[in-house]
Amino acid sequence: MAVKKETKIIVYGTPTCPYCILAKQYLEGKKVKFEYVDLSVQKDRVFEIIAKSGQTGVPVIDINSRIIIGFDRDAIDVALAGS
Repeated sequence: MAVKKETKIIVYGTPTCPYCILAKQYLEGKKVKFEYVDLSVQKDRVFEIIAKSGQTGVPVIDINSRIIIGFDRDAIDVALAGS
């Protein structure tokens, strides 16, 4: 899958969240670069996911400001294709 260079991807998660781990592995398997925000360490960034998604559950994936709540392969693929 070709992803444009300007694509900005942020994955917000925690190390104990199995869906966060799956989301990271899925993106790594697609060989796309992303920023991983470990909310267990970067607690101040929790406010970012609240502002973006309206909730505190993880993972929250931001692909060029398109917010995906949870690990949703189809939504990730659609967001990447539109990036």
